[in-house]
Amino acid sequence: MSAAPAPTPTAGTRLFALLGDPVSHSLSPTFQNAALRALGLDGVYVALRCGADELPGLLRGIARAGGGGNVTVPHKALAAATVERPSDAVRRTGACNAYWLEDGAIHGDNTDVAGAAAAVSLVLGRAPAGARVLLLGAGGAASAVVCALADAGVERIAIANRTVERAGGLAERYRAPGVRIDVADSADALSGERFDLAVNTTSLGLKPGDPLPLDPDATRVEIGAALDVVYTRTGTRWTDEMRARGLPAIDGKEMLIQQGAAAFRRWWGMDPPLDVIRVALEE
Repeated sequence: MSAAPAPTPTAGTRLFALLGDPVSHSLSPTFQNAALRALGLDGVYVALRCGADELPGLLRGIARAGGGGNVTVPHKALAAATVERPSDAVRRTGACNAYWLEDGAIHGDNTDVAGAAAAVSLVLGRAPAGARVLLLGAGGAASAVVCALADAGVERIAIANRTVERAGGLAERYRAPGVRIDVADSADALSGERFDLAVNTTSLGLKPGDPLPLDPDATRVEIGAALDVVYTRTGTRWTDEMRARGLPAIDGKEMLIQQGAAAFRRWWGMDPPLDVIRVALEE
């Protein structure tokens, strides 16, 4: 499916906005507008840089006008407190990254959870149930991933993070029957163990000189696949290294696509054209 030319905005055009600081690097306008054009929908998606003081008013105003959008760092927790009907994912993670108006109320969701679940299934080539997962990092991105993994019924999640207390807090939040969650101060502390999947939720890989989040030549942890929440326009060195060793590996673009697709469904009540979205990101 090819994208049609952008329609001329009218008084009935729905506005969707990414709110955060910074937002100039975001690829969301690129693929969301491509999806809107492909389906001939009367909407436009923009990125608006805003501070914490401006976010509540902007979010409410855009939603009340019949639009919606996304929220990125550092405002996801503030957005969770701003929306009127938070989803279960928002309540559990304390973060909201998608908002819209429905039945007269401003709804919010954390579609990062759905995006993580879809990306994990894709890289594993199967449903995550019963998998053993090594999670690198314990920040905001880790929260959505752990939530998705716990809901999927994985067997074990090992969280490796320099600040063990922070990792421990994450483990306590998402403990679920049948899911073992434990913590370590580094992946090296898990030497000799095997995991079906390793997920990098740290920021390592955003800069060209960054070390690998898990060096396959230096660690004695065995993994079967790799998922990176980091993405760049040319991919990440970590996923390149893992693929060179014959392992399935995908970077954060797939999570970006899947969380964006989940948000699109909330706004429009239909599936977006994933093929168009992927082409738009590649171009």
